[in-house]
Amino acid sequence: MTNKKLQHFYIAQEQSIYLLSHKDATKLKQWVELCQQQLKQVGFEEVALLGKGAYGFVFSGIKRKNALEQEQPVVFKFSRINLPQHVQDRLAEEADIQGQLDHPQIPKVIEYQKIKRQSILQMSRAPGIDLEKLSLQVGPLAPELVVSIALQLADILLYLRQPNNHRQLKPIVHGDIKPSNLVYDKSTGKVQLIDWGSSVSAQLDCHRQSTSTNVMELMSSDLQHSNARLGDVYFIGPEQLTGGLSTPRFDEQGLAATLYALASGQSCRYGIKVIPPNALGLPKLLAQVLTGMLSDDEKLRSKAGDYFFNNLSYLKQVVLADKPTQLEAIAHIPVWIKPQGEQIDTVVYGSRKSFLREQTGHDHLLDIDDAQLDKYYKNYLMGMGDNEKAFIAALSRLGNFPVVGGFAIRWAKEGVYIDSNLTLFDESLKASFTSAVNNIIYLAQGIFRIGMFKSCLFNARNTLHVERNSESQPFIADPAQKIAFEVSDIADVDDVTRLHSYFEDGKDPDEYLYLPDELMTVLAKLNLIHHTGCIIFEVLPKHLKIHSYLMLLNHEKEAEFKACLAKILALLPTIDGVGISGFMKLPYKDTRFFEHISSMPDKFYPKNPKLSTLVSE
Repeated sequence: MTNKKLQHFYIAQEQSIYLLSHKDATKLKQWVELCQQQLKQVGFEEVALLGKGAYGFVFSGIKRKNALEQEQPVVFKFSRINLPQHVQDRLAEEADIQGQLDHPQIPKVIEYQKIKRQSILQMSRAPGIDLEKLSLQVGPLAPELVVSIALQLADILLYLRQPNNHRQLKPIVHGDIKPSNLVYDKSTGKVQLIDWGSSVSAQLDCHRQSTSTNVMELMSSDLQHSNARLGDVYFIGPEQLTGGLSTPRFDEQGLAATLYALASGQSCRYGIKVIPPNALGLPKLLAQVLTGMLSDDEKLRSKAGDYFFNNLSYLKQVVLADKPTQLEAIAHIPVWIKPQGEQIDTVVYGSRKSFLREQTGHDHLLDIDDAQLDKYYKNYLMGMGDNEKAFIAALSRLGNFPVVGGFAIRWAKEGVYIDSNLTLFDESLKASFTSAVNNIIYLAQGIFRIGMFKSCLFNARNTLHVERNSESQPFIADPAQKIAFEVSDIADVDDVTRLHSYFEDGKDPDEYLYLPDELMTVLAKLNLIHHTGCIIFEVLPKHLKIHSYLMLLNHEKEAEFKACLAKILALLPTIDGVGISGFMKLPYKDTRFFEHISSMPDKFYPKNPKLSTLVSE
């Protein structure tokens, strides 16, 4: 149970290498280095780790055939060798399906090979930036760009739907359409659909008829069991999530969820009730189609999907502005901007998540054995309603920005009370970050509960690691280790009545590490010194981590503050048990109040874009 519980600690993001134990971090670095060396030995240059997912790692490189020929950018996909063999074998299936496809907006397979146990897929590299990264840079994408992406995706999906285009004479389902699997080339405006790891031949067509091509195949085919891969649960539709038979409808759902996420500046589909497509400044035709495609009603979803594909000519004729419409986001809570000194690997820690769950009983998804599901859904979102899932995903999105600080969000009958302290270390990301924070507030306003949620954002590079060889030994910090803290630019000795305490919100029901009395006494003393930040103890059987972000505001107490932090490290041997215990302190109380909302109001793209500008409240 302990290991299962500890997976709840980070909000749905792959752990930063700075959170791994020394042994695991070294192993990962060595493995990445080995892959890069091997690729260089066979003639590839500028080899770099491009990304990693639940099933594998992706490297990029270029190969020059000779001095005169143009370089050929390529991508290598390596399966994770610690996964079961049948999961690793998926890479061969991916190579087989992607290798059949011939479309200018789908990367070409160059070669699939297996070296000992390691499967490697080599393909052409899609030029540009993936749309999740672009979304994080700029926030909600301009409506003009969303329309362009919608039309291009429709063209790709129509190609995949045509049975005659494929060897098995069946439609192909990509199965994992999401912003990070779409690469956008700014110079041409084109997108390419990448990562075919969840692709399969469709079992049913759009009319729910079997795609089997003859009687013998129909009799032998297994229409009781889905051949579908899961895909990313933040974007796939209900039928795919619950193990339905594979159909091109799956990709319709991925398309709708992707367009919605890009237009709203979110990283999932779940916020549609509070932040509906009709509120995003999109052309009315597209907004209403997306509303239908993302509906809870399966028949309406299918009807809206058919309408979308049958009326692409109308969408192409929508009058759009020559230049992309810039959405201006106005911050609803303060966001401080500072120049970046050190590199920041932001981690979002969320506590008190249990009250967001509607049920704790058995969920049918518990029986599904899938790495994607483990990574995202089981550990974080199971049992939550859609608004709550969207709220957690919106908080998780903040982990992609260089930011430190925290939130304390309290839901009451009359509305939502929010205390916060957020410092962003990159001014160029201000518009995107402001939009991301506003989305958290909108989603919080749409949650009708009574309870408390706290979230700390810290820099994983400052995490202290203390390791021991066996559980019978105490944790002993290295004499050179120190808990880092900053001193504010301007001293702030505040009115004691406005100070926020480590302890005022009571014991967190989701935390289960009980710290010894001596350590709590030091934390109580630290609490009396005016500062802001968080300190979190995470204890695994042989590995203790201290995550922290601390800024001293009362400059006169610097020596005392330093002594308290040193005392905490000296008392680590007294810690017993495993689990998590965290404490957050805001600089002072500056509570903002927001009324509950059921849904944001409609806001469509202007009929004559030359006469109008859009402003996002």
